[in-house]
Amino acid sequence: MPTQTPRDATRTLDQAAFVAQLRRLADALESGRKFEVRVAGKRVYVPARAEFSIEHERAGDDEELEFQLRWSAAPGSPPL
Repeated sequence: MPTQTPRDATRTLDQAAFVAQLRRLADALESGRKFEVRVAGKRVYVPARAEFSIEHERAGDDEELEFQLRWSAAPGSPPL
């Protein structure tokens, strides 16, 4: 199986677009479907089996809250 190229991309959204993405994500999770989103020109497919976490970071006066979804390709399956 080909190795994926490392990637670290960010997509900045206004509040309305961010809320819309969160709603689409919640709908996909509740119905057990994969979630699809475009980030920096690439489509990302998050499988329903993804693991979820919330991370909080603080450095000086800056704080960050990340809602994270993490997954690996299932053995023997093609990349999503």
